[in-house]
Amino acid sequence: MFEHQERVALLLLVAVAIVVIAAHVVLTGLGKQPFARPFSVNASDGELVVVKGQVDRITFISNGGHMVLEVDNLSVFLPAQVAGGVSLQKGDRIQAYGMVQTYRGNKEVVVDSASDLHVTPAGPPQR
Repeated sequence: MFEHQERVALLLLVAVAIVVIAAHVVLTGLGKQPFARPFSVNASDGELVVVKGQVDRITFISNGGHMVLEVDNLSVFLPAQVAGGVSLQKGDRIQAYGMVQTYRGNKEVVVDSASDLHVTPAGPPQR
């Protein structure tokens, strides 16, 4: 049926496929958290970072349904597919994972999935 070299090649292909599938399962299970660094002004475009802090301002973009959060003087951009699935208010605390990008000369973090945004609602107003 198959020659010796063909059997070896087929076995190697199957082994590589199994390793790739196993790596995908493990990395998906780990998520982005182990690979993200805390945001700093020295972060490079394309770097995976985590931002933690209180939402100081929320801006809705009129065309497209996007949302921009201001967290400790940093813009966190939520595309429409993420913004549509979250409920945020000023004062909420967030933890967001995203990629750094420079927009109009300023660094911002772009969150690409609702699962990368964790919200802790602000408590009731203090009297």
